Amino acid sequence: MSKLATFAEKNGVKYFMVSYTDLFGAQRAKLVPAQAIADMEEGGAGFAGFASWLDMTPANADLLAVPDPDAVIQLPWKTDVAWVPTLGVMDDKPVEQMPRAVLTSMIAKAKEMGLRVKTGVEAEFFLLTPEGDAISDPADTAEKPCYDQQAVMRRYDVIAEICDYMLELGWGPYQNDHEDANGQFEMNWEFDDALVTADRHSFFKFMVKSVAEKHGLRATFMPKPIEGLTGNGCHAHISVWDLAGKTNVFADESDENGLSEKGMQFLGGIMAHARAMTVITNPTVNSYKRINAPVTASGATWAPNTVTWSGNNRTHMVRVPGPGRFELRLADGATNPYLLQAAIIAAGLSGIAAKADPGPRLDINMYTEGHLARDAVQLPLNLLDAVRAFEADDVLKAMLGEEVSAAFCKLKMQEWQSFLAHFSSWERAHTLDV
Repeated sequence: MSKLATFAEKNGVKYFMVSYTDLFGAQRAKLVPAQAIADMEEGGAGFAGFASWLDMTPANADLLAVPDPDAVIQLPWKTDVAWVPTLGVMDDKPVEQMPRAVLTSMIAKAKEMGLRVKTGVEAEFFLLTPEGDAISDPADTAEKPCYDQQAVMRRYDVIAEICDYMLELGWGPYQNDHEDANGQFEMNWEFDDALVTADRHSFFKFMVKSVAEKHGLRATFMPKPIEGLTGNGCHAHISVWDLAGKTNVFADESDENGLSEKGMQFLGGIMAHARAMTVITNPTVNSYKRINAPVTASGATWAPNTVTWSGNNRTHMVRVPGPGRFELRLADGATNPYLLQAAIIAAGLSGIAAKADPGPRLDINMYTEGHLARDAVQLPLNLLDAVRAFEADDVLKAMLGEEVSAAFCKLKMQEWQSFLAHFSSWERAHTLDV
């Protein structure tokens, strides 16, 4: 009996969501009855790749999504269904542009260097009305709503249900809070190997949206859904270990930053490729309304706009809060869970290979003293700048793979052209009378 068939029999699963994530981060799935899962586990579920955001045509052969039985997750809110991520095969060859395949490739490259990357993410989201046009809690109006005790308890039913499910799944959730914008929340669970974190991140987004819908609400991870409020970040915490996962090779207690030489080189790679990474960490037109935003209603955007790093200082793109790890604060809620991790590993490994220097640590408040960092590299101002920065970074593209790099840039340029073709109310308001 196949692994998934055995899983179904043991856990009372009737259906499997055989799922893949496309280049834009959208989850695609087929609902497969447990009686048929053994065949799917061997040969994959067939999809038309062109029907999702992949660089394919209607003439391509079937995209066969082959389930990874070791990553299956039973839906806690509908226990007769299980979600299982996949790797893609087409014409008997791996589909290298599929995001989960890109990440597994990067993990293999790290393994060749004797390294094991572990990460955690802080996925922020808003709870809105079903139409998505307003915050769902009309009483959530505080000027500084972060950690608002009353507001988080008014959404107790939603937040506690999601946290209960994470506890049930064994993710090790450890805190939930109302975030810096009205209507915004964050939930944290324990860090793990990069692929485990990416799978959980992907499932978390699915779970949050599903539970919100169950309660008559709409959850969004959109980078900047409400003008004037803090946007949805997706901060990533990164450490690198030996292959056994026992020794943190980033940690060096004797260093003032708590980072070893390898840790500093990995950070150097992030700094060197940050502009190019931005199209992956901040992949939508809307993303640049978060990282290049004016001061928000709460008093701070909590988002970077320059390539700088510091100690335990949240005003920089990277902060080092303690020994053996650092936090990349660049990514937003629209980032693809798999490509985010892949880009981090690609940039970091290239930094180790090049013995990259991350540059000087800055201990200033970038929100009020950013003008003092005159030599700091600026992040892209829009999606077009980000695509061009990525296209110009041959090292990062080669690390990630030429196929996925070309496909991603092609589709993102199409998205940018679609945005330019859209006529907005702003244009009419400002140019109708010229």
